[in-house]
Parts: sequence; structure tokens; C-alpha cells
Amino acid sequence: MKSGGGYAFERRMKTASLAACLPFLALVACGRAEPVGDMPSQEALAAAANAAAASAMASQKAEDMENLNYVNAERGFSVTFPEGWVKDASASNADGVVYEDPGAGADVRVFWQKNDANQTLQQIVAAVSSGSEGVDGDFIGDNEYRGTANDGEGNNVAVRLLKQPDGSIVTATFVYPEMLSEQYQAIAEKLLDSLRSFAPRSETPEGRLPAQASNAAN
Repeated sequence: MKSGGGYAFERRMKTASLAACLPFLALVACGRAEPVGDMPSQEALAAAANAAAASAMASQKAEDMENLNYVNAERGFSVTFPEGWVKDASASNADGVVYEDPGAGADVRVFWQKNDANQTLQQIVAAVSSGSEGVDGDFIGDNEYRGTANDGEGNNVAVRLLKQPDGSIVTATFVYPEMLSEQYQAIAEKLLDSLRSFAPRSETPEGRLPAQASNAAN
């Protein structure tokens, strides 16, 4: 009867034998019979694998970072989301997008809305603020508002509204748990600062994005 150590040794030997056969099996499967001397060394194979993995990781990271830069050329606005946040595809549409901080209960919603009634920014802010607590904010000129509030459910809300030349409104709301205010206040301010408004594609020659949208990728 074999001891535990004997079994472990025999298993390692079988694994080593199988690993040694894998390159040969791969060659046979491809219909080639190359001399053993022409096969790449284990060091070369390992280096190639590491290089491929590094390239894949770099490509994925670049793609993820690009995805966080959102541009809505049709509605005329762009915004940059925090790295690591995830898009909520089910809540996003042609008028805007929602991103969430996984597991933290925070989210950002940036949407365009038509202003059929041609309301002033002051009227729109009053409507947005209804039902919220501790609303505090400032109008910056005639076409911008920045403010904060509490939704009455333990969440702080940071908001920025931009009125576009045609009267439509772009609203960005950053909602996060009140207990995490110290962590999220700076993030909310930076994200809302990144919001840009520009002429929509239909009003831009050849559909080109203007310079003020250069903070975000297409």
C-alpha cells in the first residue's frame, strides 16, 4: 500500500510526463513532424506567453479607459467617468448613460432632455429639487447650475445642469451614500467638472466634434 507521499510523487511524475508530451502532441495534431531540435525552448515559450499576456492586459486596460470617456455626439455633450466604474446598459439609451461604482451604492446619470415648454433654468432646477432635502446650489450665468441635495433616503446628490443653445437641458446627477461623503465629494466634483456641452452632430459641419469635446474619446 502506497503512502500519501508515494501517491504525490507518482502524480507529479505523471504530470511531468504529460507536460513533456504536450508540445509533441500539438505538432502531430497540426500534421507536422518537426525534429525535436527545431522546437523552441521552454524559456522561449514562456517569454512568448508572458509577452502575449502583457499585450492582452494592456489592450484591455486601454479599452476600459476609453469606454469611461463618454461622448454623445447626437445630443451634444461629453463626460468622463471614474476608472473602474461600470456602465449600466439597461438604464442607458440614446439620450444618455448611467455608470455605477460596483458594490458601493453610488451611480452617475447624465442625460439630455428636450425643453418643449422652453422653461428657464431656474424653473427646471425648482422642479428637479422638489422632493429633495437640504438643497443648496448656485446659478453660473444663465445656462448653468451646480448644486447639492439629500434624497431623504440617506444619499447625497451632486448635480450639474447645462442649458444648450436650443433650450434643451443636459443633467448630470452623482448619487452616493451620505456615510461615504468624504470618499466621494472630490470624485463627484471632478466628474461634474468634466461635463462638456457642444453643438450636436446635426449642427456641426460634416459631423465633426468641436474642440471643447477633446477631453473625451469617440
